[in-house]
Amino acid sequence: MDWRLITIGTAASVVAGGATAVGALVVLFVRRLSQPLNDALLGFSAGVMLAASFFSLIIPAIARAETALGSVTLAAAEVVAAVLLGAVVLAAINRYAPHEHFVLGTQGIEARTLRRIWLFVIAITLHNFPEGLAVGVGYGGGDIAAGNVLAIGIGLQNIPEGLAVAVALRPLGYTRLTSFAIGGATGLVEPVGGLLGVTAVTVFTPLLPWGLGFAAGAMLFVVSNEIIPETHRRGNEELATFGLMTGLVVMMFLDVTLG
Repeated sequence: MDWRLITIGTAASVVAGGATAVGALVVLFVRRLSQPLNDALLGFSAGVMLAASFFSLIIPAIARAETALGSVTLAAAEVVAAVLLGAVVLAAINRYAPHEHFVLGTQGIEARTLRRIWLFVIAITLHNFPEGLAVGVGYGGGDIAAGNVLAIGIGLQNIPEGLAVAVALRPLGYTRLTSFAIGGATGLVEPVGGLLGVTAVTVFTPLLPWGLGFAAGAMLFVVSNEIIPETHRRGNEELATFGLMTGLVVMMFLDVTLG
């Protein structure tokens, strides 16, 4: 067991998760965001997660699996299975766990739902756990530079998410401080995912391609099932799409230059 990697991976997931609190800080000074800006920021988050899934998770997973199996076909098949498993697990949790979907912004949130805080927290957990898992698994392979890129990317996309959650609560009567606290809390589950991810692939090295693929599948499910539909509900599809493209190229650039 490599305690150094476990420590670094867990610490990085703490920092990435803490970025939600940085975004939520804005609610102390701004009451609400315009809906177009909100959708564009969430689109940016989706783009970062898409790029991270492929450049930082799926491609390295195939490379690792090919080295272990000696066949690119078998490696691709293994990673395909891992990606689908990650999506299926998130879909099952999403379907059977008591929770509410993210409905972010100033419209479309029922006060009775948001006052049931435990349901809201479960929804946040579903959304953010795969991101922490991805950061931890990224470090578990021993490539610190690749892990750093993932942590930076996830941290960047957590900022608009924390802001969106915090701002969404203000029109419902929550105080600025309470809104900030709940928005910042959305990232608290990420270190848990980070610790589990880095520990699993550090202790069981053959699990690394599976861990990378699983994290990618889980994040892709979140992007397609949660984020993109929400950004396309209020007539801001084009703006949200450009936000997604911006997030994707920013993460791609970080992966190429820093990884």
